[in-house]
Amino acid sequence: MADYIAAIDQGTTSTRCMVFDREGHEAGRHQLEHEQLLPHPGWVEHDPLEIWQRTGDVIKGALAAAKITAADVAAVGLTNQRETTVLWNKRTGRPYYNAIVWQDTRTDRIASALDADGRGDVIRRKAGIPPATYFAAGKAQWILDNVDGARADAEAGEVLFGTMDTWLLWNLTGGAGDGGRGGGVHVTDVTNASRTMLMDLETLDWDDELLSFFSIPRSMLPTIAASSPTSPYGQTKADGPFGAELPIAGILGDQQAAMVGQVCLDAGEAKNTYGTGNFLLLNTGEELVRSDSGLLSTVCYRFGDAKPVYALEGSIAVTGSAVQWLRDQLGIIGAAEESETLARSVPDNGGVYFVPAFSGLFAPYWRSDARGAIVGLSRFNTAGHLARAALEAICYQSRDVVEAMETDSGVHLDVLKVDGGITANELCMQLQADILGVEVSKPVVAETTALGAAYAAGLSTGFWSGTDELRAQWQEDKRWRPTWSDDDRAAGYATWKKAVDRTLDWVDVS
Repeated sequence: MADYIAAIDQGTTSTRCMVFDREGHEAGRHQLEHEQLLPHPGWVEHDPLEIWQRTGDVIKGALAAAKITAADVAAVGLTNQRETTVLWNKRTGRPYYNAIVWQDTRTDRIASALDADGRGDVIRRKAGIPPATYFAAGKAQWILDNVDGARADAEAGEVLFGTMDTWLLWNLTGGAGDGGRGGGVHVTDVTNASRTMLMDLETLDWDDELLSFFSIPRSMLPTIAASSPTSPYGQTKADGPFGAELPIAGILGDQQAAMVGQVCLDAGEAKNTYGTGNFLLLNTGEELVRSDSGLLSTVCYRFGDAKPVYALEGSIAVTGSAVQWLRDQLGIIGAAEESETLARSVPDNGGVYFVPAFSGLFAPYWRSDARGAIVGLSRFNTAGHLARAALEAICYQSRDVVEAMETDSGVHLDVLKVDGGITANELCMQLQADILGVEVSKPVVAETTALGAAYAAGLSTGFWSGTDELRAQWQEDKRWRPTWSDDDRAAGYATWKKAVDRTLDWVDVS
């Protein structure tokens, strides 16, 4: 009896494999970081071959940690950093260029040009998202236009496009194989496809008009499938990292995976994931809600042949990576968890506000011309104030999104479900409750991204009977309640908005 599901979580800074049992409890995991390549200001890249190697290593490590073999695994789910784009040759399996990461801003002029001539309105209407550096299509266009031979090969049908789910699925199911005759499956799911600027949210198919905006041949694109399909996308190879043939039966972009892992499966339920960036999603059910407040309309998930479920999303580019910046670039902390100790060394932010607009500002502003700013400094201030301001920035940016979400949907949050690595920072979660003025709830399984991918694969294969069984598994670990006064909350937010204003119009993207 195969009593476990394996989930591969390919994230922005690391790749992990987690093994879950039938109760949704973690049985084992292994995680490895990969290199962040920063060749120019605003450019962020990953090596796809390094990530593939890391994926194999974490699979083996997770099985060892769980003290099981592939024979104990019923199915495999995939979740991934969304929008990060790789183009590779289908015969050799070699990428044409490094993967261009979702944070990368090199396509700012491509995005700006789309808005300048009205094509941006078409993208908003069909794809539910604005033309922005964040999304995948501009990154694919950049590679085709700037890498020797890429466009010619694409026109000849030799190039495959994918976000990281597609890249890993293709390799896990055989890749190029012998002389390009391998069994690599070229598929993505509706959630990842909805982040490209190329899929129509209503038809759930690639749209020829949108493809024409970026000069992307349709032959490059993967087949779009359900997040939890009626039959598996494909099988892992016996000579691959699992060492056996296992069904790959679930794919979800990381934030949609967290929605499923948090069992936010009913309209009106919301969660916030704290990772490299922050991503707050509100389930809108089968209704496709269009945003007037700078949010994204996106596919939340699609299970089998059922109708798709949609969501409103507020995507924030830099939150956890701001703490990483304190560690790696400034050197004022030696490890991410030290940010809490340093921030607790002062009673408040000392008047310092830090807007980490390293990649411009995402929701609800969508300003690629913005750059990071630290304001309110005096000689009184210390590294502790800066660390506290970094934690507050995570929470203030989330409030920006909550305010927009309430405007669009009319839904007022009473409780915000949270997950992701930063939820281990107790001070940050207390600040989030204080800045929002609502209670914050963390589940027992904080790494809900991997759990959601496992749930998708388990639902597809009958490992779990249905969504009611998943709901019964959710348990709260901790809850934070607001302690600030309404006046303190209002004053802090007003000053935050002033700080945001200082970041705008910093670079020319026209």
